[in-house]
Amino acid sequence: MSGDRNGRTAASSGKAATGGPAAQNVDLPFGFGGFGAGRTAALLVLFILGAVVATCGALVQGGWFPGGLLLALVGAAGLFYGGARLARGRAGAVAPAAGWVLAVILLTASRPEGDFLFGAGAGSYLFLLGGMAVAVMCATFWLPVQPPTSTARLGK
Repeated sequence: MSGDRNGRTAASSGKAATGGPAAQNVDLPFGFGGFGAGRTAALLVLFILGAVVATCGALVQGGWFPGGLLLALVGAAGLFYGGARLARGRAGAVAPAAGWVLAVILLTASRPEGDFLFGAGAGSYLFLLGGMAVAVMCATFWLPVQPPTSTARLGK
């Protein structure tokens, strides 16, 4: 392998040994990480947990109005934020949020018998809109991990 004037080899400078461009790595400002089998399974579990938290929250917010609503929203926020921390990326917050939204949409539909889970009160609307707002906040406010600090002294 030949090196250039800075001492880099052809492979490390981004060009192939034949002189043509090699496959370049693009550093995006956001990252979803690799989607291996383990990560996909973890995101699937988070999706299912999102649906479970939505169902439990729908039952709790209607049963104990002021406290149950707060408990349901805090539980959803904990799952969304915890999923983002666990998966170390936005996909960890998006997966449970998608499960939460899907379950809530399915629970708002009335059945042929006339049964429904959500009433037409302020608590139900606050749960629906508040949960969606919490999901968006947890998915967009994800902060990446700080890069490791160098032991080298600056300026020397």
